[in-house]
Amino acid sequence: MFGLEIWQFWAAVAITGFAGFVKGAVGFAMPMIMLSAFGSFLPATTALAALILPTLLTNGQQAFRQGRREAWGSVLRFRWHIGTVLVFICVSAGFARAIPQGIMFALLGFPIVLFALWQLSGRPLALPVHHRRRAEIGSGVIGGLYGGISGIWGPPLIVLLLSLGVDKREQVRVQGVVFLLGAVVLLAAHLVSGVLNAHTLPLSAVLCLPAVTGMMAGFALQDRLDVVQFRRWTLVLLVLTGLNLVRRAFDFWK
Repeated sequence: MFGLEIWQFWAAVAITGFAGFVKGAVGFAMPMIMLSAFGSFLPATTALAALILPTLLTNGQQAFRQGRREAWGSVLRFRWHIGTVLVFICVSAGFARAIPQGIMFALLGFPIVLFALWQLSGRPLALPVHHRRRAEIGSGVIGGLYGGISGIWGPPLIVLLLSLGVDKREQVRVQGVVFLLGAVVLLAAHLVSGVLNAHTLPLSAVLCLPAVTGMMAGFALQDRLDVVQFRRWTLVLLVLTGLNLVRRAFDFWK
């Protein structure tokens, strides 16, 4: 079935549904959950290809949940980050098969864990307003470089939004907008790179169904979380995400 054993296919469906639920609840982590879990039983390029269409579709749901006008407003407010991410996804996608991913995962994972633990300790990190553009561009470069290689470009954006103190609805919407635009570029880039092809595209398309189903269930939970709970769970998930990236880095070095 799609070049997979039956158990592999249904495992992929279950993982995608869970990843969609988490994304609906806190607005991110879907590709990270899928890629880390898929990587245990699928080839790396198949795992990357499988998440592309579900990520694209669910990001569209998230970005336009409050309407097109709100989504466009988020584009304008975070245009420097968005533009930088898109450029650097294109730059790095061609190197997806060549760059040592262990090093990349470690360089991303350690700072994320440290940042999230610092925030959870009650000592918030606030970026000065006059440094905002610099922070957007810097986080966009990092996110784009990792995105083209691994399909994960969310953590630097989450760190940026938490640092700026963006409210819950805006944070989730901005994440959706940035992730959606990045997913479009990632789709195009990997159609060119060959990662997404006639063998992997059908699997990615089928996984859209559990992704959307899980996303809708996650939305229901998100609506019940107050701002404090939402921020806490976002930080907890960032810690877990960062630790998982560090784990994957050590796996590559074994």
